[in-house]
Amino acid sequence: MNKVLICDDEPDIVAAISIYLESEGLEVIKTSNGKEALDIMNSEAGKDVSLLLLDIMMPVMDGITAMAAIRKFSNVPVILLTAKSEDADKIMGLNIGADDYVTKPFNPVELIARVRSQLRRYTQLGCMTAPKDEGTDKMVVGGIELDDKAKEVYLDGNKVSLTPIEYDILKLLMQHQGEVLSPKKIYEAVWHDQALGAESTVAVHVRHIREKIEYDSANPRYLKAVWGHGYKIES
Repeated sequence: MNKVLICDDEPDIVAAISIYLESEGLEVIKTSNGKEALDIMNSEAGKDVSLLLLDIMMPVMDGITAMAAIRKFSNVPVILLTAKSEDADKIMGLNIGADDYVTKPFNPVELIARVRSQLRRYTQLGCMTAPKDEGTDKMVVGGIELDDKAKEVYLDGNKVSLTPIEYDILKLLMQHQGEVLSPKKIYEAVWHDQALGAESTVAVHVRHIREKIEYDSANPRYLKAVWGHGYKIES
């Protein structure tokens, strides 16, 4: 059973989310501030957590600070719970390592869909104990090698650690080597959702990928932007 950690200082929101997730067969851990979430992720209990739902504005320790600390030792998917007025915090969260966000008040169907999507990516990347498929399904662009069976990426023979979202974006671009994909197309293909405000979200994740697969991210060799059109990957 997948385990989801909910962190929000509003008990009613935690209770509501717990009902939705438990009805989907998910196990829930409840916390009320970022420090509690960080402490759990640093403990034995945290090793079994498959996803975090993390509010931004909380007492004791806010969600951004907690996520920055968690990202130092874990690639577990993080979905931010944000208010409509927190656009700057959403971008900051994505910069630090959030995978997605849901705006309050949220639609339960949307929330469950985003949770399921992140859990599916996390499991497929082998971050949990799911068995790996036999065989190989490799794509190569220059010194970048993506093995989709093992869910692994290598740069010049050295393994690269990507989050599930980063992996999916890189895989999509490698599948369309040399083709320019718009942020809208990337977002809809990876997030399986309408691309509202997709440009900034995709740009943040592309920057993270560059930092991991480029020796000089300011002058990328592989993952390039085509001004006004989108992104492409080429050797």
